[in-house]
Amino acid sequence: MKLCRRAKLKYRSPHKLRHTFCSHLAMRGAPARAIQELAGHGNLQTTQRYMHSSPAALERAIKLLELPSPGSPVGSGDMVETV
Repeated sequence: MKLCRRAKLKYRSPHKLRHTFCSHLAMRGAPARAIQELAGHGNLQTTQRYMHSSPAALERAIKLLELPSPGSPVGSGDMVETV
């Protein structure tokens, strides 16, 4: 905190860095379980509280639905039943 004052920066706790770390990994598509391990969280629910998505990341996630499924012909448009 003292260094932040000397540098005339707003204080950010180390805890804030954990949120930033997890959020940036999530927004770049890292699997939640990998983020959990890297953050050292004991369970996935804790990690999910640290992962914040930007509006742009949410939009990119929706656009994934527009891509063809792996192994299917481009533009096949077949409906697939899921369970």
